[in-house]
Amino acid sequence: MTLTVQPHRESVGLKAGQLLIGGTWCPSESGATWTHHHPATGEEVGEFAKGTAADVDAAVAAARKAFDSGTWSRPRAGVRIGLLHRYAELLRKHADELRALQALDNSVPLSFGGIYATSVGAAADVFDHHAGWVDKLGGQTLPPYQGGDHLAMTFREPIGVVAAILPWNAPFLLFAQKVAPALAAGCTIVLKPSEYCTFSVLRMVELLIEAGLPEGVLNVVTGTGEQVGEALINHRDVDKVSFTGSRAVGKHIVEASAGTLKRVSLELGGKSPAVVFADAPNVGVAAATVVGAVTMGLSGQACVANTRALVHRDVYDEFLGAAQGMAAAVTYGDPFDPTVISAPLINGRQLDRVLGYIEQGKTEGRLVTGGERLGGDLAGGNFVAPTIFADVANSATIAQEEIFGPVLAVVPFDDEDEAIALANDTEYGLGAGLFTADVQRAFRVTRALKAGTVGVNGFQIEPHLPFGGFKQSGLGREGGLSAIEAYTELKSVFLPLTDEMM
Repeated sequence: MTLTVQPHRESVGLKAGQLLIGGTWCPSESGATWTHHHPATGEEVGEFAKGTAADVDAAVAAARKAFDSGTWSRPRAGVRIGLLHRYAELLRKHADELRALQALDNSVPLSFGGIYATSVGAAADVFDHHAGWVDKLGGQTLPPYQGGDHLAMTFREPIGVVAAILPWNAPFLLFAQKVAPALAAGCTIVLKPSEYCTFSVLRMVELLIEAGLPEGVLNVVTGTGEQVGEALINHRDVDKVSFTGSRAVGKHIVEASAGTLKRVSLELGGKSPAVVFADAPNVGVAAATVVGAVTMGLSGQACVANTRALVHRDVYDEFLGAAQGMAAAVTYGDPFDPTVISAPLINGRQLDRVLGYIEQGKTEGRLVTGGERLGGDLAGGNFVAPTIFADVANSATIAQEEIFGPVLAVVPFDDEDEAIALANDTEYGLGAGLFTADVQRAFRVTRALKAGTVGVNGFQIEPHLPFGGFKQSGLGREGGLSAIEAYTELKSVFLPLTDEMM
């Protein structure tokens, strides 16, 4: 039986997507539209407006007008706090609807949408967390350094108009990690969703308007990176760009920002290691955790997934056996089927790219399982079997380059020093994991790893923990106080208290 998502499309009631500019939903200036093809079936799912540079100009102008008016940038703190909390509750109320829209966008199965890091609940928690910072974004009053009677003070002020550019793989969390701190700080926003994950984001925007967000504070221009994204990063009236996506695009954004010295926050991916020591509490659980992150849910299309497993030789065979068992348990198909736990690759281009890396891997390691595109009832989609390569040198292409697919490279090591050296031998530094029962080793290795987030015997993203990377995994952090501060500018103020200093 051929796989189809059309019945779900009708039940969800998918609407045609439009742009949001200055509080009004409207078509693109050109009238052009993008047709979205479902990655699990190749079927046409729906259309949305394909924005242009002229649409970006209008959206940025609306955001600038809203910012300069002060209706959002200079209200009482309670206004922002109340709205962010109301929105968090609306997200929780509409969680099932949003998960269904995501399944039509990127085919992430409903079964995986309840896992915290990719859930609507996590996004709601991010908004609640940042609401708590609104009335705590204070500056400092400093004692005079020189003589005289005066005050030296600092203030934090919103940075201005923000261009928030989202990827397709985790719309709920990444929407929240960009929009929540920007709104909490008092900024206005022009948002560009990925063309491969638009409908769920548009619904999140609708709910934000329902929560009472003033007109023009959040504007949305859908479309391609070549048109909309390029216009945003080069726009002279955009004060900050926040982007999650590929390293190549991140570098391009840094270059484009030089003309106006825009503030930039970038989360650019990784080649994260999982270090499994011989004294791991449970090697089988470690293998299931690593393989699950690379194959379940997003099918390895997650920047922080541990796509390199560095395994001590004493437990190497045990790890590989458990890893094969976990890979065999992964199921694919209709994302609305509760027995399905993984997604296809997002599009044909990514499918070809991953299959190309797999062919390369066959020359660089021993293929343990997988390595092929799935056929039969799944032939219409972009499905690739969970793939594990053993005996891989850490210098190999599949151990160094971000594949963004269900491919795991397993590298053996002999001692702690070698494990640390291998883990850090990468241009990336987003995440890392280690599995050990030795608390001293856990802290010792954690301090030595060059990664923004390290999980010990498990991994989780928390709303109040900063998330971002070392080295070429990006600039800045999302989550926690550091995130909201990144949407502000510091202003120093000098105030004499007597006429003697005038």
